[in-house]
Amino acid sequence: MGEHDQPSSSGRSRARNVFIKALCVVGGALLVRKLTQPTTDHARIVADALTGEKFSSEQASRDPMNYFNLRMLVCPATVMADGSRVLYFEQAFWRTPEKPYRQRFYVVKPCHKEMKCDVEVNSYAVRDVEEYRNFCERPKGQRPQAEEVERDVAKHLTTVYLSRCERGKRCLYEGSTPPGGFPNSWNGATHCTSDLTIYKNGEVHCWDRAYDDEGNQVWGVTEGPYEFKSATTSSSNGSFFPLDFSSISLGKKLDDKSFVVDGP
Repeated sequence: MGEHDQPSSSGRSRARNVFIKALCVVGGALLVRKLTQPTTDHARIVADALTGEKFSSEQASRDPMNYFNLRMLVCPATVMADGSRVLYFEQAFWRTPEKPYRQRFYVVKPCHKEMKCDVEVNSYAVRDVEEYRNFCERPKGQRPQAEEVERDVAKHLTTVYLSRCERGKRCLYEGSTPPGGFPNSWNGATHCTSDLTIYKNGEVHCWDRAYDDEGNQVWGVTEGPYEFKSATTSSSNGSFFPLDFSSISLGKKLDDKSFVVDGP
């Protein structure tokens, strides 16, 4: 009995060794493939999508009582030592692009591994807004240099956490500030929130709102986000835009609708 069992046991042992070696080869190949696959640079994609000149002209034409025709201009300012991309942002009425009413630095970087998001877009105040006014339109030699930019990234204001949109959706990335938002004291607010969506066609939708202690919205549009689209010939043509800015000032309300576009 034992004489017949030994060859069978030996055969099983050889088969097991072959199977284990095959698993090692296949596993090793899969590991190498995984390690050599290029990782998606979400921060670069988001930074590139935000960069450029965009207008809310189409939206303002559709709904002039609730939306201004605004110009949003974003350009690269520097890259920090940790790889974070610093963008300079300014927003102005389309008639007076040389006089932005809102200036920011956006620091774009990957989310921490433990977080359920892909990209952080951090908003910071600009230390000296006059020094950076119309930054994007100046020749590079006339702009503040990298060391100055890093020095002038001032108070942190908000962070929006973006995730890659699910397959089949029109957007590329979407996200918002965390629940509760961030502190804000302008115009009676106690906190503010932001939503940001970046679309495949280049559109950027932004919705900034602020609330008081009782949950009442005290600034920001109520109907929905601003829709910024890439500049076109019609964007600079004001003939279709009937709203007279001279009768409305930031911080006031008309028919109980807030025309405040954004706080400080």
